[in-house]
Amino acid sequence: MATVSPTAKPRTVLDALARRTFLISSWPWRALLYGLSTGPMTLLFGLPFGFCLLPLAVLVNRVVHGQTSDLALVAVFSVFGMLLFLSAGPAWAAVVAGVERQRLRMVDLNPVAVPFASSEPGWWPRMRARYTEPASWRELGYAVLLCTAIPALYAVAGMVTLFAVVLVASPLLVNVNDTISLGFTEVSTPGGAVPFALAGVVLLVLSGYLLSGCAGLHAMLARALLTDSAAEKLRGELTEVSQSRTRLLSAFDAERKRIERDLHDGAQQRLVGLSLQLGLAKVDLPPDSEAAKAVSDAHDQAKKLMVELRELINGIHPRALAELGLPAALEELADGCAVPVTVDVAVPARLPESVESTAYFVVAESLTNVAKHSAASCASVTARIVGRLLTIEVWDNGAGGADPARGTGITGLSDRIAVLGGRMWVSSPVGGPTVVRAELPC
Repeated sequence: MATVSPTAKPRTVLDALARRTFLISSWPWRALLYGLSTGPMTLLFGLPFGFCLLPLAVLVNRVVHGQTSDLALVAVFSVFGMLLFLSAGPAWAAVVAGVERQRLRMVDLNPVAVPFASSEPGWWPRMRARYTEPASWRELGYAVLLCTAIPALYAVAGMVTLFAVVLVASPLLVNVNDTISLGFTEVSTPGGAVPFALAGVVLLVLSGYLLSGCAGLHAMLARALLTDSAAEKLRGELTEVSQSRTRLLSAFDAERKRIERDLHDGAQQRLVGLSLQLGLAKVDLPPDSEAAKAVSDAHDQAKKLMVELRELINGIHPRALAELGLPAALEELADGCAVPVTVDVAVPARLPESVESTAYFVVAESLTNVAKHSAASCASVTARIVGRLLTIEVWDNGAGGADPARGTGITGLSDRIAVLGGRMWVSSPVGGPTVVRAELPC
């Protein structure tokens, strides 16, 4: 489960409530704007619903009060209103939901996933889906709440705020009127109103929290009914997986550099010292002796081992890539390939280290496959910057038939490219040619 740092900026008004700086932040004003704009939305969207449900309200009122005149006619209009509400309600609720998802950004900065999205062609399949999707009826339920319970919630917060304002202004009101009533008591002098004014200041501060809490509850209700919580959860999990893969790649690169450094500064230096000692020992021994021959063989093996170790170190962390950049590193790879390779690289500037490293190993793995398996007589490597993408293409005229599923090298490279947000394709029909193409954001 992803955790939120206590120092991170709050994403919702409810998150901001727990901060000490809440009252001096923009969140109380966001909550106030959200609450004030709810009133016009309630009136705008409630009028059609009220028109449909008014006969039903009249019918209920007459039944409660025992009025039987024109009861059948009112019942007929009530049924008609209910049918109109159920038939037109989901379509009108879609308009309400669209506006409310936009308003939700006032007090909730998290992404909003739209739950209803029909891809069927034609207006009739889309309309039919609108009336069969559970999300449509959740939107209708929210529209009903927006016109009934939610205004009542804000009314409570508004009454508390208005009472706090009256308490704060009570000393001024006493000067205008000889006596004012505060509901639970009467005040007739400005001095007697001062304690109530101080209490009003405290209540006014608390009403800021109360109004923000109501806005937060309203936003929670809107997110629960108007958004796709499963999609948001999946998006969060995918983000966490992507971040984990990036951290693993960074840790792998750091470990690879550490191994290269240890081999270069440790094992290679000791091997150089051993080769020097063997060379000196060979000079001191008689040329035709058995000992000189054995030392000479050991010296030759030490020099070959040094070459192999140098190649191993270069494969772990290429010096040309680190010091000269991608074009020089690709030229070095082409020179070391058993198949003649043409290199055409147009990369005018240094790229991020992770991008250069991944591009290098894509070409290295591809050229290794060309030399081992393709029976090609020539190959080419092309690298270009297209927009914000580094495009790498390795081509050979071999026998083709390469299948990434049969080996782990290309699959591993594809996974590594995916971590950086790139893509990779392999085209290798039987008879050739084989083309490996990778695109990396840079």
